[in-house]
Amino acid sequence: MRIAIFPERETPAGLRAQVLELQAQAWPPPDVDDAGAAGAVDGDEEGDWHDPALEPTAMLLLDDGDTVLASLDVLSKAITHGGRVYRARGLSRVVTDTAYRGRGHGRRLVAHAREEIRSSGADLGLFTCDRDLQGFYESAGWQLVPGAVLVGGTPDDPFPSDRFDKVTMAGFFSPVARRHAGSFTGARIALHSGLIDRLW
Repeated sequence: MRIAIFPERETPAGLRAQVLELQAQAWPPPDVDDAGAAGAVDGDEEGDWHDPALEPTAMLLLDDGDTVLASLDVLSKAITHGGRVYRARGLSRVVTDTAYRGRGHGRRLVAHAREEIRSSGADLGLFTCDRDLQGFYESAGWQLVPGAVLVGGTPDDPFPSDRFDKVTMAGFFSPVARRHAGSFTGARIALHSGLIDRLW
């Protein structure tokens, strides 16, 4: 197995089509048939792409050939918190092919993403996940930020994570982020990721 990383819009077409199929397994489109199986993905709709301002990167776990076993996207932006500016990166659209779940593929990819973010020069990794997935992300090296709420959207149209049953996960990588990690606990964190990727 190997991990391949591409700027999102430079992902080879064959791999991109597989990623969309995996995402359709996890988040079926409205026109899923009665059997619950998503139809073939013919091509990208504009809503399938992340906001280019967030510098989206696709990270794919491939078998020995070109079959995508799991995928995720990494989004990036500067955030201001506690009067300090941090270079933040977060995970989005984490998914493993249903046929290959339970084999540690998702954990391997999520752990690799953490190391990629750490080595990229980002101050911190920061994202939300469903509460029942907290243990999965902790097993891949991420840590819970107790009581933290990510506020996505925009300042004029905020989209806070506490609208849902979600928790905030993080990795504090730079010296300044580690020194001030406590300021994120119980805080409302202005992610303001925009109107396309309202929250990650």
